[in-house]
Amino acid sequence: MFNKFLRENKIATAILTVIRLYLGYAWFTAGFHKITGGFDASGFLANAVNNPVKGPDGNMVYSWYVNFLESFALPNIDIFNFIVPWGETLIGFGLLLGCLTTAAIVFGLVMNFSFFLAGTVSHNPTDIFLGFIILAAGFNAGKYGLDRWVVPFIRKTAKTYVGKDIDKAAA
Repeated sequence: MFNKFLRENKIATAILTVIRLYLGYAWFTAGFHKITGGFDASGFLANAVNNPVKGPDGNMVYSWYVNFLESFALPNIDIFNFIVPWGETLIGFGLLLGCLTTAAIVFGLVMNFSFFLAGTVSHNPTDIFLGFIILAAGFNAGKYGLDRWVVPFIRKTAKTYVGKDIDKAAA
């Protein structure tokens, strides 16, 4: 019932637009400040490795993530110094414009969970909660945005090249 409301109701579309714009502004400004002000993730990642999230028993909770940071992220810090600020900016841009909203929020959730796994709480729980609302709403979250035209164009183009009706294939 709630999912139907999120996906089909015009009032929900308006509420989702406000949530989408809020998250879009937060992502865009965070990324833009990193691009224009200089950004280096090495200190953050080193701290996440040296001070991992621990459970009540004092043991590391996400050892697999710490291992990923230590063996892949830190040795390739230049890639992450590019991906993080530009990713945040593009996520924000997509959400602000309502263009490829579902893809933007999926990438936003991946980044929020990455920060969370590294031990940063901050506003991530709120952003994750709101992000899942946007994700559950699907197309309706970007209806008052460019998705109104972009998503039907993509569906029509995919139908032409794939030869199937995507809406029927997804059902």
